[in-house]
Amino acid sequence: MSEKKEKVVIQVLPALNQGGVERGTIEIAEALQKEGIKNYVISAGGKMVGELTRLGVTHITLPVNTKNPISMLLNSYRLEKVFKEVGASLVHVRSRAPAWSVKWAANRMKIPFVTTFHGRYGLKPEVFKKPYNRVMTKGKFVIAVSAFIQNHLMKEYLVPDQKIRLIPRGADINKFNMSAVSAGMLQDFAKEYAIPTDKPIITLVGRLSRIKGHDVVLEALQQMQEKEVTLLFVGGNPKAGYDVELKQKIANLSDKTTVKIFAVPGDKMPLVYALSDICVQPTLVPESFGRGIAEAQAMGRIVVASNHGGACELISNNRTGFLTPVGDARVLASVLDTVLAMSPAERQNIGLAAQESVRTNFSIQKMCDRTVALYKEILNND
Repeated sequence: MSEKKEKVVIQVLPALNQGGVERGTIEIAEALQKEGIKNYVISAGGKMVGELTRLGVTHITLPVNTKNPISMLLNSYRLEKVFKEVGASLVHVRSRAPAWSVKWAANRMKIPFVTTFHGRYGLKPEVFKKPYNRVMTKGKFVIAVSAFIQNHLMKEYLVPDQKIRLIPRGADINKFNMSAVSAGMLQDFAKEYAIPTDKPIITLVGRLSRIKGHDVVLEALQQMQEKEVTLLFVGGNPKAGYDVELKQKIANLSDKTTVKIFAVPGDKMPLVYALSDICVQPTLVPESFGRGIAEAQAMGRIVVASNHGGACELISNNRTGFLTPVGDARVLASVLDTVLAMSPAERQNIGLAAQESVRTNFSIQKMCDRTVALYKEILNND
């Protein structure tokens, strides 16, 4: 009787620098290690490769971040060679350019591959973009990171429901946990970034980009009854002088309002949320999931977000947070005033409900468990 072949899973993504896709890849690699499933990650490299090394997962460097059609074809043969060498049983690809290379290689070798649709890709010009994007629907299954993305797949790409697996992204409930934050840590953090703590703190976490809704928050502050607040814009990478524009608008706010713009390393994000009374996510463009919302909720913070995209799945309006019309500064101002006027007990009840929702439905552990279960389903039926 022939010996049973070891199952090997490979994840492929453009690079391992920073971001939710990259973080999710490492989280799944760790989950596979814990399950005793041999796995590899292929990318063009980056500063997060060291995290894989510490987990004992082998990283293979290939130029899969290229969008050059000839290079993509060449990559398919490079990938095929690697797949044969390591005995790949299943490939999980997370981006379009490498997905083409994976598809060609996997089809030649007759091994299954799955994809994750992490966001809405541009559709214009449709004659070029849609066919290019469609590769992400060609695997055995396509993972949707939210019901919003699931509906997008069914509507725009006519992917049948039975081919889609809804596996929401998650928050690290061990990292984003109030019990891991001490009063001394908060005091040191507030001092380091010169954040006044003598008035309510409203925080927007996200890169400095117009689509994140910073302008909407500033307009809302001008219309709020409560002017004595501290506003934190936590994020970097300003788009084309956008930070200069924001500072000009901040100059028009009440003297009672303090605004701070700064960026922090990822390990300090729990302190940002812990220091905040309200977290706002007034995005002008729908987000596929909204990991920042889940992280704030995991720490029991009240989140006020735009009523579209993945936010609608994370927030049950008036129960685990608040949803406001997209771009409506007047309603946002009213909701912020309402939350600030709540009693500590009322705020705590909403925070606890949000926390429970994340722990039950949107944790990293849930995401990993569901993804590994899908891998096993494919491997056991292959």
